[in-house]
Amino acid sequence: MAFKIFHPISFIVLIFILLAPIGHARRSTPSDRKSSPFDFIKKLEGCHKGNNTKEIHELKAYLEQFGYLKYQNKTHATDDDFDDILESAIKTYQKNYHIKPSGIVDDKTISKMTTPRCGVPDIVNGTNYMQSRDKKHKSGSSNIHTVSHYSFFPGNLRWPSSKTHLTYRFLPNFPNNAMAPVARAFQKWDSATHFTFAQVQTNQNSDLVIAFHRRDHGDGSPFDGPGGVLAHAFAPTNGRFHYDADETWSIGPVAGAFDLETLALHEIGHLLGLGHSSVNAAIMFSGIGAGQIKNLHDNDIQGIRALYGR
Repeated sequence: MAFKIFHPISFIVLIFILLAPIGHARRSTPSDRKSSPFDFIKKLEGCHKGNNTKEIHELKAYLEQFGYLKYQNKTHATDDDFDDILESAIKTYQKNYHIKPSGIVDDKTISKMTTPRCGVPDIVNGTNYMQSRDKKHKSGSSNIHTVSHYSFFPGNLRWPSSKTHLTYRFLPNFPNNAMAPVARAFQKWDSATHFTFAQVQTNQNSDLVIAFHRRDHGDGSPFDGPGGVLAHAFAPTNGRFHYDADETWSIGPVAGAFDLETLALHEIGHLLGLGHSSVNAAIMFSGIGAGQIKNLHDNDIQGIRALYGR
């Protein structure tokens, strides 16, 4: 397995760090960079109900992967007919990402759908928690109305109240250079929650396990190569968090690479029980562009406090 990590040291100079537990990574050039597995969506610009275009079955698979679509008839799931069910799924996607729910594959929808993202579905078992929900809180004699944009896994899966200290370990294929960004992400969640975290040795038992994998790696959620799904993690108390080894990773913001700490912050949120947020600035928003870094947002902290109590 080979993958790349970049680390910025100034605005002008970038050190290229090759981390290859097996084999050697080589510097990518424009000619050998593969297209994103989501690029097919660009060919569907303007598609709407009633169309029959050869890439539509791929759009159906994309929306099914992230929880928006489920056909009872498998024939319809693999054909290229833009039917009522697909239109409804696209409208739901558009609502989740604050796009006018036209049901048409327009520019804004394409831009959002082609953004590299976390592999955890937005909708699980048909329940869409990304839709804003009105909450009413009593404060003295007045009622305070708020709107929540965070989400949880179905059943509000979480760690037991007695379990506030979580241990984590890296599998043997994990490069030493990538461990510090993950540790910093844990420290940020430590500061914002009632949880504490500690790393243990690779050969010890732990609550959480972190690794790099590529393609089909046996957990039922295969990766798809560069530029698509970047990482994924499982709800409590499963404890698994995986990076896609086919991506180009960085320590800090680097053009064309994905920040290890930012993705760790996001996936640790899933490990603790948070689903995806509809707030673009939140760490639990599903997508992240290359070269971007993000931090915990008030929405993330509100979500974790709502799940576990203040």
